[in-house]
Amino acid sequence: MRIFSIHADQIYETDVMPQTLSEQGFVWMTFSRREFELMQAEVQQVLQKICGSQVFDLHLQDLLNNQLPSHYDFTADYDLLVFRRLAQGRTETDLSKPGEILHRENSHAGPNILRKIDTSPIAFVVFDRVVISVHPVDCVIRQIFASKLLSSAQLTSTQAMHRLPSNPADLMLRMVSSMVDGYLNLRRELTRQLDHWQSELINPNARFNNWSALLNARLTLHYLDEVCEDQRAAITDWIEALNAWNSDSIYTQDSLELLKVRSRDLLEHIERVVHHVARLEQSAETAVQMHFNAQSNRTNEIMRTLTVLTAIFLPLNLITGFFGMNFENFPALHLDQGLLLTEIFMGLVAIGLALIFWRKRYLGG
Repeated sequence: MRIFSIHADQIYETDVMPQTLSEQGFVWMTFSRREFELMQAEVQQVLQKICGSQVFDLHLQDLLNNQLPSHYDFTADYDLLVFRRLAQGRTETDLSKPGEILHRENSHAGPNILRKIDTSPIAFVVFDRVVISVHPVDCVIRQIFASKLLSSAQLTSTQAMHRLPSNPADLMLRMVSSMVDGYLNLRRELTRQLDHWQSELINPNARFNNWSALLNARLTLHYLDEVCEDQRAAITDWIEALNAWNSDSIYTQDSLELLKVRSRDLLEHIERVVHHVARLEQSAETAVQMHFNAQSNRTNEIMRTLTVLTAIFLPLNLITGFFGMNFENFPALHLDQGLLLTEIFMGLVAIGLALIFWRKRYLGG
C-alpha cells in the first residue's frame, strides 16, 4: 500500500490512510490486489468518512478479479475503469498464494516476443478528490509512476505544477497512457519478427518449418486484437461519460477540456495499436498464402520440366524401338553408316523438339 497526497506543486507520501481531506488537492491510494482484498473493509470506512460514499460490492469483485477484461462503469459518486496492461509471466490470480509473486510460463512457443504478450488488469476507482488504483503484485507501472511523481516534487513550483496531475482523473489517464505506450513499443518487435518469417516464407531457397511458432503468432495477434478492442471500448465509454460532466470546484472547464484532450489522445494511440495488429494479422495470412502459392508454382515448374524432358525423349525411344525390331530383311541395319546416320537423326529430333519447347517457353520459365 502506498498513499500520496497531491496538491498543486507538492506531493507527500504516507503509509497511513487519510481521515480527512485538505481544502485543495487530492489523494491517491494504491494497493496490490491481495492488499486491497485484506483491507477493503478499512478502505470502505475511509471512503465513507472522506467522500461520503463507498464502492459497491459488485465493483469490489471487479477490483479483485484478475481475469476481467478492460471496461468502464460509473455511478453517481465515482467512476470505475479496468485496463489490462502488458505483464509478462503474470499469475492467473494473486489470491491463490497471498503475498507471493507468482509467475507462469506463457504457453506460446516461438520467439520471446510472443511470451511478452500476456496481460493483467489494473483497476481505478475515481472519486472527486480521491483515486484508488488496484494493481498486480509488484506492479512495475505503479513503481515507475510513483517515482516520477516524487521526482517531479523536487522541481521548482512552476515546473512541478505542470508535471503533477491536477486531479484524480488526470492521474488515471496518465497511468493508462503509460500502459498504452507499452503496446505501442511492442509493435516494432512484432513487426520485425513477422517480417523475418515472411522473408523466410517467400524465399524459394529456404525451407520454412517453423509452422507451430507461426500459428502461435497468429493466435497471439488475435488475442492482442481482442484486448485492444476491449480497451478501445472502455476509453470510448469513458469519453462519452466525460462529455456529460459539469465543471465544479475540482473539475473546472479548463480541467475538463484537458481531460478530454488526454482521453482523445489515448483513444487515438489505442486505435493505432488496433490497426497495426490488424495489419500484422493480414500480413501473416498473406505471407502464408504467398508461401503456398510459391510452392504450388514451383511444383508446377518441376512437373512442366519433367513433362518436356519426357516429350523430348519419347521420339528417341520410338526410334530405338523401331531399329530394335527383329526382321531378317532390314536394309538400314546393314549399312556401314547406319549407326552414325541414326545417331545424327536422333540428335536432330531431340534438338528440334528442345528448340520448339524453348520457343513456346516450356523450358527456362
